[in-house]
Amino acid sequence: MHLRKAQPHEAEALWHLRNQAIRHGCHTCYAPEVIARWTPDVMPEKAREMIAGNPFFVIEDEGILAASGFLDLQNASVEAVFTLPAFGGKGLATQIIHAIKQEARARGMTRLTLSATPNAATFYLRQGFVSLGESLYPSPLAGADLQCVDMEIAL
Repeated sequence: MHLRKAQPHEAEALWHLRNQAIRHGCHTCYAPEVIARWTPDVMPEKAREMIAGNPFFVIEDEGILAASGFLDLQNASVEAVFTLPAFGGKGLATQIIHAIKQEARARGMTRLTLSATPNAATFYLRQGFVSLGESLYPSPLAGADLQCVDMEIAL
């Protein structure tokens, strides 16, 4: 397995990874119709822009993009940490988080935030994040306010 930065031409594969992870991991948190709207097969062009404009990490295994996540430079936040269901439990998301933290420190950031889906909150707590409380994250794509756990970590 190889950790590296993603390239904009990989956007569609990363969108597929995102959708598979959400459909698999979030079905206990959100209604099926919300997940269906939140994970359309057609990728918004904004996804490619996020890859081009931020340090976006992937872990590749024999040509398969197995995990991803990025540092949102504008908001000093952790975003899009996803693992394909077949690669779950192998520590890939932890490697992504470590890479994001390292990148943030190298850029002089002293704090990171994120909004975790309820099913992922325990994972982030294990990574050293602390909960700031629950909130509703407005998602135009999902057409709903998604219940989330706001979190932060000092670097």
